[in-house]
Amino acid sequence: MLAGVVVLGTATAGWAYWHLNQNITGVDIDGALGDDRPARPAAGPAEPAASGSPATAPPLPSGALNLLVLGSDSRSGANRALGGGDSEGARSDTAMVVHIDAGRGSATVVSIPRDTLVTRPSCPLASGGSTAPAYQAMFNTAYEVGGPVCAVKTVEAMTGVRMDHYLELDFTGFAKLVDALGGVTVTTDQDIDDDQSHLHLKAGTHRLDGTRALALARTRHGIGDGSDLGRIGLQQQLVTALLKEVSSTGLLTDPARLYRVADAVTGSLTTDTGLDSLPELMRLGQSLKDLPDGKVRTVMMPVVQAPSDHNRVVAKEPAAGDLWASLR
Repeated sequence: MLAGVVVLGTATAGWAYWHLNQNITGVDIDGALGDDRPARPAAGPAEPAASGSPATAPPLPSGALNLLVLGSDSRSGANRALGGGDSEGARSDTAMVVHIDAGRGSATVVSIPRDTLVTRPSCPLASGGSTAPAYQAMFNTAYEVGGPVCAVKTVEAMTGVRMDHYLELDFTGFAKLVDALGGVTVTTDQDIDDDQSHLHLKAGTHRLDGTRALALARTRHGIGDGSDLGRIGLQQQLVTALLKEVSSTGLLTDPARLYRVADAVTGSLTTDTGLDSLPELMRLGQSLKDLPDGKVRTVMMPVVQAPSDHNRVVAKEPAAGDLWASLR
């Protein structure tokens, strides 16, 4: 009987590992973009392997790292029921450059307003050929016309910062992640009434499930001047709240809950090929084990109203350039 339980447990763990690994979608961004990119920062010393780990286990990386994290507003499948709307295709509804400092004890999250007007470079297409460069284009069109590869190339062109990795989570994945964590607690300092995102909240502290947390991340018509800038503040608050939720829920002591969280994330996750497997994601996570949520700073790229269109913004210089320079 004991042998049967061990075999069953091993088989279940093996299936879970295979399932989570198969969930992840990988995109070969390095192969598509080649060498015409900003230089990588000098690699920092690796962290020694943990005590008791196999002698063959490679040391954990501890150098500075830049990740482009996108929230995709795909309009298909389950995403439509969660607020995707009727439009075809997908755009980068949320864009954040996450810079992890050398030593991996602190981080800066920089939000890029999707309505920022940028020069969109020519981007290679998976089907062959390339997109045409565009001037005064909205930032989120890069993903729309050229997917993850063009999103990365556009960010690198506008910032001069090399993106070491790419992660994308869609509507469904975000909502499932919040639900798998048991909800997320946020505090709003004003009433929110947005019929388009179907969110109606009184000012105060609320415990939100996945659907309502997603609505909060997407709402903009019920706050401030209705622009994307007000929404970014809510998104950054959600990022901080999620980090606190993850650090306080004891996931590692609850295998069933840990699996639900992992399944929610990987099921809607697209990464570059450097992170498209469980071992690679686990190494990244392990390298961030000493990064407390209190050491994560959230900022927005400095912007001003675009002279050509009052509904759009452009990078405010020299402040934006100084910010990106600090992350190189």
